[in-house]
Amino acid sequence: MQREHAGPLCCAGITTYAPLARHIKGKADQHVGLVGFGGLGHMAVKIAIAMGAKVTIFSRSDAKKADAAALGAELVVTSDTAAIGALFRRFDCILDTVSNHHEINSIISTLKAYTGTLVLIGGVPQPYELAGFPMVFNGTRVEGSLIGGAELTQEMLEFCAAHEVLPDTEIINAKDAEANLHLLHDGVGGTKRYVIEIAAIKDM
Repeated sequence: MQREHAGPLCCAGITTYAPLARHIKGKADQHVGLVGFGGLGHMAVKIAIAMGAKVTIFSRSDAKKADAAALGAELVVTSDTAAIGALFRRFDCILDTVSNHHEINSIISTLKAYTGTLVLIGGVPQPYELAGFPMVFNGTRVEGSLIGGAELTQEMLEFCAAHEVLPDTEIINAKDAEANLHLLHDGVGGTKRYVIEIAAIKDM
């Protein structure tokens, strides 16, 4: 594995691998939902599919539908109430990778009753409004997840190497870091991970 791949895996890779390892790894016929298809979501799709799961992405638009299909995932638009309704109680696990505030009650309705878990990894600063009764009657579980320890990170790296699960990366010069940061901030950086070539810093 190249270093430009190992670095992002130790961030986005372990962030998404940890909850997937807890909830679906080694289990048959797992259905995974992913809220968001940016850097974290893109990595989560690859890992979940490598674990044998069927993956559905929840997105604000269908602009990335072809990208999702290319990885073997389905994509549904969150504003399409009929499509969301058709997913009622389908998912064993949903990873929410989005970092901006959004409605999640309709997404929670797609979790399997009593066994389904919503995992928050996007780090939304605002509080969510949750509908209590549906959660009570369905035994909904909601948890947060950050990264993983050294042992789990080593396991993740070995898993990704064995299954050829790699992030999409672009090596950039350090002088271009700020410009690329603005691209990510503006939401036009795509799903790739920008990796700074440290050796070039001495030439700045």
